[in-house]
Order: sequence, then C-alpha cells, then structure tokens
Amino acid sequence: MAVAYTPGLRVMARALVVEERRLPLRGEVLVEEGQFIEADHVVARAEMPGNLHTLRAAQILRVEPQELASHLLRGPGDTVRAGEVIAQTKGLWGLFKSELRTPISGTLEEVSAASGHLRVREAPRRVEVAAHIRGRVAEVIKDEGAVIEAQGSLVQGIFGVGGERRGPLRVLAGGPGDVLRRDRIAECEGCVIVGGASAGADAIGAAAEAGAVGLVVAAVRDQALREYVGYDIGVAITGQEPVPMTLILTEGFGDLAMATRTWDLLSSLEGQLASIDGATQIRAGVIRPEVIVTGEATEEETAEPEPEQILQSGSRVRVIRAPHFGALGRVTALPAELTEIETESAVRIASVKLDDGADARVPRANLEIIQE
Repeated sequence: MAVAYTPGLRVMARALVVEERRLPLRGEVLVEEGQFIEADHVVARAEMPGNLHTLRAAQILRVEPQELASHLLRGPGDTVRAGEVIAQTKGLWGLFKSELRTPISGTLEEVSAASGHLRVREAPRRVEVAAHIRGRVAEVIKDEGAVIEAQGSLVQGIFGVGGERRGPLRVLAGGPGDVLRRDRIAECEGCVIVGGASAGADAIGAAAEAGAVGLVVAAVRDQALREYVGYDIGVAITGQEPVPMTLILTEGFGDLAMATRTWDLLSSLEGQLASIDGATQIRAGVIRPEVIVTGEATEEETAEPEPEQILQSGSRVRVIRAPHFGALGRVTALPAELTEIETESAVRIASVKLDDGADARVPRANLEIIQE
C-alpha cells in the first residue's frame, strides 16, 4: 500500500525540541556537553572583523602614490580615531598644508604605494549566540556552537516576521475566533501576546508600542502586514526584518479563526516563558515560525521520538492552497488513482472532511499534517 509523506505543521503539547545554535564564523564555545542551561545563556561567541574602508589618500593630499608613505602620521597597525589627522603634507613655507582625516575609528591596516590608497578597518564586533531555549547541551560543535535539546510544547505557524525573542505568554483574546482589539492591549511589556483570530494594523502597532516582544494570531490581512513591516514581503526567507516585535501567524492571511488545538495549547501555557522566532521559508528547506515553551531544565527529563509524518486515513490536516486555504479537516480516503485537476495536471488527491462539514477533494501536495 502506497503512503504519502507530507509536510506537517507541528502543534504538540510535548515534543522533543532540538535547536542547533551556530556562529556565523569560527569562535569560542562556552558550554559543555550534558550541561543544562537557560534560554538566555550564551552558547558561543566570536569577534566579527570590522568593515574595511578605503581612503584615496594620495588624491586627497595631491601627491604621487609612491610619496604617500613620507606624509603619514600613523603607520600600519596603529589605532586611529574618527576625525584624527593621519597624513599631512608639509606645504609651502609651512603654509597651504593638505591633510587627511580618517572618517572612522579603527586600525590602519594597509598603505599602497601603487594606488596611493589607505585602508582602515573598523573595530571588530562581538557576536554571541544564546541558547534560545531551556534545555540540555546534547552536542558541542567545535569552534561553532552547540545543539540544545529539551522536552517542551511546540507550536509552528504558517508565516512570521521578526527574529528570535523571548518573553512570558499573555493571552489577550477571549477565544480562538476573537479579534484582538487595540483597547485590550495593556500591561504587556516584554510579553508574547496570544491574540486569537486576527489583529488589524492598529492593534499590531499598539502591541509593539506597549513593549510586547511577540504577537501570535491566526491571521492578518496583507495590508496590515505591509503597514507593520513598511514594505511588501517577498518569497525569500523572513526573520531579519527591522521590526520591534515578532509577528507569527498560525493559520494564514485574511479572516481566519485560530485552530482550536493551537488556541487550547497556547492558552494553557499562559505565564510561561516562550521562545519565539518568526523566520519563515516556504520553498526548499522549509522553515516554520515557532513558539516554544520548555520547562525548567533538569537532568531527569527524557526525550521521546516524534511520530513519523505519514498522510493516511484519519490524519488531521490543513489545506494550504485555494479554494479551501486555511481550512482544517480530517482525511477520509486516499484514492490510489491519478486525478486530473483544474490545471490539467494528473495528481494523487485526498478526500477530506472539513471542519465545516463540507467534503473536499484536495491534491495531497496542498495538505499539511497537523500532529496530534
């Protein structure tokens, strides 16, 4: 019997959460295998080389490139400050001198007698990677980082913007179909707000102004998202947007209620520390926005394997393409024969009983499993 392996949207009260934390370049790892750490614990750090700036020194001083070295007041390896004079001509009878001031602070790295250029490198920047979740260091990646494991609750969304943030969950909606209004947003500084069905641009802005670090809702309209981010989001990976608050959508775009299972789980976790990340990639190498809540890190916690993602009769699913986009249901049959769809392609489909009672025949590629 044929089986279908379908991408799944994980909504799990107890899951094995694995986070690989890596530096963008080689550095120093600060944890040991088997160590239990908190979410804000720094796992690894490195010094990122500063930007290199080129100064047209000979041209500014009006000298030949090979004469540049004789006019330097600072040499390669010297530390310089922004605005400092680093080269100067003698002028005529001590007058009409030309001088070169460095526009940045850093280190004078190179003097070229061929081009007459100076190169100044900015001071290095420290880069640190935090654990992001409470858990145990399962593996140390030499000179790069570590893998953190923990038992916890996990909710994956459809789409998100904004990067990693952490804060206690605060439920400000009355139910999964409740629209988050601006007047409900209060006392949420440093919190991750759970907002039910949707939020308008005014509510999103109010949450950010109130100091919330995250907002989790079922859906928003594309115009509201555009107003919050400031530009249209493309199809590439998200998560690096310069926004003050991470926004995660659990269902999609438009007017959609939050799935009951998702709402019940998030509501049950109110007050607990949540680690969130809005990074999303919808093409190859799918990345889901996530809300993770792990308990206190203890040596007694054990990890259980997660169920395999196999689409079968009885699977709980979500439709991820029109005309039933965002609809939830349960698979009732998986016909083996190919079926021609509107695009005139022949594909394998699934028969799905939607939550509203309707029967739908949906291409299997347009379904994702919701783990139960």
